[in-house]
Amino acid sequence: MSEAIKSGDTIAVDYTGKFENGEVFDSSEGRQPLTFTVDTGMLIKGFDQAVIGMKKGESKTVTVAPEMGYGPRDENAMVDIPREQFPPEMDLKEGLQLQLQNPAGQPVPARVASVNETSVTMDVNHFLAGETLIFDITIAETGLEPPASNCGTQGGGCDSGCCGSCDCD
Repeated sequence: MSEAIKSGDTIAVDYTGKFENGEVFDSSEGRQPLTFTVDTGMLIKGFDQAVIGMKKGESKTVTVAPEMGYGPRDENAMVDIPREQFPPEMDLKEGLQLQLQNPAGQPVPARVASVNETSVTMDVNHFLAGETLIFDITIAETGLEPPASNCGTQGGGCDSGCCGSCDCD
């Protein structure tokens, strides 16, 4: 019988992340299981804590409140960018997802909130901020070697819905 997972263990999980309405936003289905070291900040806190105490082969569904996920939405997390900083041929529409750079040159995902003749307002909240998330989790492997980096062996890399703060370049 396998031991219960504890903080610091490296494991692999199969998962599906859903919104409260049942819409799937991310899944390891069709990919390698997500490999991570528990309780090291690689994933959101609610996902990390959910696997503690589980064993290989065990499954559970966990509901993660925004405070344990990507945090609440910050309505002040809007950035106005002059329209001329975008290519003229770019079809800027509300909801378009783009990648901006912060002052340190790191990528920041953003969505177009509004467009007018002179500026584009970008929402830099994480797309899952403010959302209650539901994860179906199955422990695929336990007792693994820690990954070389926060994202190197994750099934979904930085696209993974439960990935915490990745620097995958």
